Amino acid sequence: MLSLAWQTIRTRLGGFAGAFIAILCGTALVAGCGVLMESGLRAGVPTQRYAAAAVVVGGAQSVHPPGADALTLEQVGEQPSVPAALAGRIASVPGVRTAVAEQSFPAQVVTASGEVLGGPQSLGHNWDAAVLAPFTLRTGAAPAAPGDVVLDADLAQRAGVGVGGQVRIATRSVPMTFRVSGIVNSLSRQSALFFTPQRAAELTAQPGQAHAIGVLADPGVPPETLAERIGAVTGGAEVTTGIERSTIEFLDVSQTRMLLLAVAGSFGGFALLVAVFVVASTLALTINRRRREFALLRAVAATPKQIRQLIGTETTLVALVAGVLGGALGLAVASGLRDAFAAIGVIPADFGLAISPLPSVAALLLGLGAARLAAWAAARRPSTIRPVEALGEAAVERRELGRGRSITGWSLVFAGFAGAFVPLFLRGEIGTAISTMATLVVVIGLAVVGPQVTALVVRVLAPPLGRVWRISGYLAGANAQANTRRLAAAVTPLMLSIAFALATFYSQTSSTAAAAEETARSTTADYVLSGPAGVSPEVAAAVARVPGVATATPVVRTSVLTVSTVGDSVDVQRKSAQGLAGEQVRGALELGVDGGRLADLAGDTVALSRSEADWLDKKIGDEVTFYFGDGVPAKLRLVATYTHDLAFGDFVLPVALAREHNGGRLDDAVLVRRSVNADPAAVSSALRSLPYPGLTVDSPAPAPEGGDRQAQFYLNLVAVGVIVGYLAISVANTLVLTTAQRSREFALLRLVGTTRRQVTHMMRLEALVTVGIAVVVGTVVALVPLALLNLGLRGSPVPSGPLSVYFGIIGGAAVLGLVAMGLSTWVALRARPIDAIGLRE
Repeated sequence: MLSLAWQTIRTRLGGFAGAFIAILCGTALVAGCGVLMESGLRAGVPTQRYAAAAVVVGGAQSVHPPGADALTLEQVGEQPSVPAALAGRIASVPGVRTAVAEQSFPAQVVTASGEVLGGPQSLGHNWDAAVLAPFTLRTGAAPAAPGDVVLDADLAQRAGVGVGGQVRIATRSVPMTFRVSGIVNSLSRQSALFFTPQRAAELTAQPGQAHAIGVLADPGVPPETLAERIGAVTGGAEVTTGIERSTIEFLDVSQTRMLLLAVAGSFGGFALLVAVFVVASTLALTINRRRREFALLRAVAATPKQIRQLIGTETTLVALVAGVLGGALGLAVASGLRDAFAAIGVIPADFGLAISPLPSVAALLLGLGAARLAAWAAARRPSTIRPVEALGEAAVERRELGRGRSITGWSLVFAGFAGAFVPLFLRGEIGTAISTMATLVVVIGLAVVGPQVTALVVRVLAPPLGRVWRISGYLAGANAQANTRRLAAAVTPLMLSIAFALATFYSQTSSTAAAAEETARSTTADYVLSGPAGVSPEVAAAVARVPGVATATPVVRTSVLTVSTVGDSVDVQRKSAQGLAGEQVRGALELGVDGGRLADLAGDTVALSRSEADWLDKKIGDEVTFYFGDGVPAKLRLVATYTHDLAFGDFVLPVALAREHNGGRLDDAVLVRRSVNADPAAVSSALRSLPYPGLTVDSPAPAPEGGDRQAQFYLNLVAVGVIVGYLAISVANTLVLTTAQRSREFALLRLVGTTRRQVTHMMRLEALVTVGIAVVVGTVVALVPLALLNLGLRGSPVPSGPLSVYFGIIGGAAVLGLVAMGLSTWVALRARPIDAIGLRE
């Protein structure tokens, strides 16, 4: 069987090229996702502040609720801290030379012109933690007095100061003047300022807490051994060595690893599903092209099992070669995705990839499994042809579908359209995701019953073609009616790419538009004050004292982690949250409160969106349990519910409580409302003259969560682009195969008097029919869920987003279809009819 399969492949290289390309691209895509997943487990960036530390101990980077399995966890959204007193216990562990608690807090240098240097990555630390880098003094001395500071060389150069000079530094208040006592080496990823330990403890605003504890080891003690000993005395703290130390130093690295795991896992699973679908479609076309060959084998006593074994062996050989090459190509795919994610700001640009043979091997095995599954499905019909009917059966395409296939296909179509109604009752990210998934389910269902759908459409299109274009039109209509399976095989991947691209793009633009529209309706403030690294908590109080200001509402944008139990499983989800001053909200924001009072939002209280309160089955006065963004458990009393959750998220916390669990202890913005009779110019001028450098005054207020939504949108856009690119390859592959296998048909037409021009015109009409069916059906399939999604989110069935993208998608699909069929027709017509008619099938 192996020898026969190999001989068949060698003599039919062109026939197996389509399956080879489909498996190659699918395996490369899955391997690329595997590399990203492994990178989420093992990769990161080199540590900088802790380069000399053998072990770094920090707060837990993820939440793992009691009763959950090992894989149920969620990355924290804010920088967690660790008790500074833990350094004393760690110092007593055998093998520890010293343990240093590092303070870390926002600190920016302010120039004489008022420019703020450093941005969010400019941090202040206690000088005794400098040994962990190690930072070495280039000039000057360590800070000895409360008014001393040590700057890194790059920051000192940009500020234009040297040892002995004066520099203004802003932390959580108005800038204070310090004397530069020394200058140390610079870091590539951050700016560093060092204060005396006592002054750093005052400025961090976290009494008794530290960012991390760095551990220097005794000579000859391996970091892994030391980490194991330290883990026994640290409780639930995170103990890291090697590349893992950067997850404590940089919150974005830890978040990137979790993001890569989530995105690559879901994206890889979807890519594998699409790959199975594409490979099965391509193999079905290849096998259908060999009907006479299988019919002959059945006539000379080959059993159905032998036919299936032959097809399975051929597919395995092709999949092995394609899988090996695809696994190697997956490294390039992973690198390209990493660069694309970094370009849109989703992951750090210096985040490295973990390279090992494991993703390529796993992709190869998955590709083999997908190919064998596709081969099994494609081999069922040719292996069951009865020997007596073999030759006759092989010459005519079977028209009807099996009952099981029809029931399955139409059930999927019905289920998909039923799921499209979910966003009418469930808003937010879940509703948007279900809407997109509903489109995919409908497309898969239509692919299953494709011949029935195309037959219905062709019955309408065929007569006009014959009347308008006579010979070419008649031939195109007759071919379409007689070969609905072939036409469906060409239409399906084109329809899938159109529907999937439209649904994914416009669902995101509609969700973003809904949030922006609700925010615009809900924000009644006249100004928003913001800063490059945050806003001091003092700003809101200072603004409230400005003449002509009615209310000044501080805003802290954060997240919380919720735990829900479904059956025996425990689910952890991160949800957006806002920190607001309840007594100051009125006049600046309208949350659509429908229960309780937002003015009671103070102390240990919380407000929930109406949908979240209903999901948790909570009423006013009930206790709500969750985790703050830094992983600390919370038990708060519900005091209000609101309906504008698209704009403000599902949780609203007292601003002081949100600030306490925010790594920088800063506000994100201050919303300001003028008094009725106040002079706008005077109020604006007074706000701009506040003694807080870097403070910007804008109007109107921007939408909360805009950055996160935009990043998520671009992340989805990159992922969709890769999938659509793979589908485009499969579309071209399928169209070329369906056209190339008709060379004998073209030869016969030319031998009976049809001209080359008429055959070419016929194929152009068939290409237009193929593209037209795919565009119409793909648009309708995507439009129904999108209309219902927009009706639920925005009250209008019209999707939001640029119309040019729609024309770009269908235009690209049309060009792809016409070019693929045109080129393959031109190649097929190059041979002389008398030669082509004798070619084996």
